[in-house]
Amino acid sequence: MPIAVDIDVMLARRKMSVGELADRVGITPANLAVLKNGRAKAVRFATLAALCDVLECQPGDLLRWEAGDAEEG
Repeated sequence: MPIAVDIDVMLARRKMSVGELADRVGITPANLAVLKNGRAKAVRFATLAALCDVLECQPGDLLRWEAGDAEEG
């Protein structure tokens, strides 16, 4: 997928666990893992906003586009 998810980077910078982030954002650890591992097909703006609020970052700190990784289908 051409969109890479850098939640792990921000978790490490904030010294926060996946469980703590999930609790503070209000989503299940399983759903956060799907997003974190790049398996999500979509993310709600409300969830993205909550992630940015808790991690004190911008959406671009969590998501980035990687050219050349587009799947054909």
